[in-house]
Amino acid sequence: MSLKARIYQPAKNAMQSGRKGTRRWRLEFAPAMQRYMDPLMGWTGSRDTNQQVRVDFEDKESAIAFCEANNIPFTVYEPKKRKLHLKAYADNFSYSRVRG
Repeated sequence: MSLKARIYQPAKNAMQSGRKGTRRWRLEFAPAMQRYMDPLMGWTGSRDTNQQVRVDFEDKESAIAFCEANNIPFTVYEPKKRKLHLKAYADNFSYSRVRG
C-alpha cells in the first residue's frame, strides 16, 4: 500500500496577526483507513499512525525532493495569492467616505 502525500503552505492561524510560520512548506499523509467511534467513550479514533506525521521544509523543492527520494506519491497545492488592501486609519473619518 503506497501512501499519498500532500505538500502545501499552511495558512496563518486565525489568532495570529502576523505571518510567522506560513513561509514553510508542509508534507502530510492522506488518511489510509477510515476513522471509527470508540464504543465506550464516544471518541473518534484511527489506527493509521501516518496521519500524525507532519514534516516541515524550508521550500517546496525540498519537500518534492524528499518525496521523490523515498518513492512517495504526492500532490502539490499552491497557495492563493494574498490581496493587498492598504487603508489608513484616517480613511475611516474622511468626508468622501460613503455613509450608511
